[in-house]
Amino acid sequence: MVQILSGKEVSRKVYSDLTPRIDSLKKQGIIPGLAVILVGENPSSKIYVKSKTRKFESLGLYSKTIYLEDSINESELITKIQSLNNKKDIHGILIQLPVPKHIDELKILQLVNPEKDVDGFHPENVGLLSIGNPRFISCTPKGIMKIFDHYDISLDGKYVVVLGRSNIVGRPISLLTSMKKKGANATTTVCHSGTKNIHDFTSKANVVISAMGAPEFIKGNMLKNNAVVIDVGINRVEAKNKKGYRLVGDADWDSIQKKVSAATPVPGGVGPMTIAMLVENTVEAAERIMTNS
Repeated sequence: MVQILSGKEVSRKVYSDLTPRIDSLKKQGIIPGLAVILVGENPSSKIYVKSKTRKFESLGLYSKTIYLEDSINESELITKIQSLNNKKDIHGILIQLPVPKHIDELKILQLVNPEKDVDGFHPENVGLLSIGNPRFISCTPKGIMKIFDHYDISLDGKYVVVLGRSNIVGRPISLLTSMKKKGANATTTVCHSGTKNIHDFTSKANVVISAMGAPEFIKGNMLKNNAVVIDVGINRVEAKNKKGYRLVGDADWDSIQKKVSAATPVPGGVGPMTIAMLVENTVEAAERIMTNS
């Protein structure tokens, strides 16, 4: 029977572990604070930002969302970021992606103070991760590693195949799984849209991590017996219900559960961990800033 790797369960443990750290900071007069900059009217981004805000509020943390028109010019956005860099009550800054096309995404991400870059996207933090000495790890990859740890799934000596090469998930998780450290130390291959015969790779993998955004792409016949599947995909497909759609992952659940030993569900798998890691990174940022002040 397939083991369900529940992000909801793991995130509850994360919040429980964070509580004494948050309390300790509050006793010293510090409330971990996050500022989110949302440019434009992307519906998915709005929903995600609201989820983050609700979680911060439920934990007694400070959260501020700055809504900006998609017509904002780059210099105005730069001024907003620089202001947040200088605010002492803001420990973490998150630029909700994507930003409008007329704004240089890399330039904007580089302007965030690396010590407040709780999304782990600043080139300095990406560089630290690449040499095995991370400061902040991107929230979704960090959450995936936390799932492995919670369920005692060691990657040591295993073959891991990552589907997708984005800077948000694919690239960082390929680094994390292959690091020479406890729980990792895997041999990792990254497959992407240019990879031919993906089946040849997934069929040999002990662990498949998919962040392709391809609804129910992964079938049971593409997997090795007793493989572990981490499904990062959240895709809408048409359905005859009130919403008119249902959420599915990159893996075809009905097909893979006959083959795998463990897998994350969609929804309720990796998703809850992304927000949990954002909270953890913000608490870590507050602790670092307090220690260095």
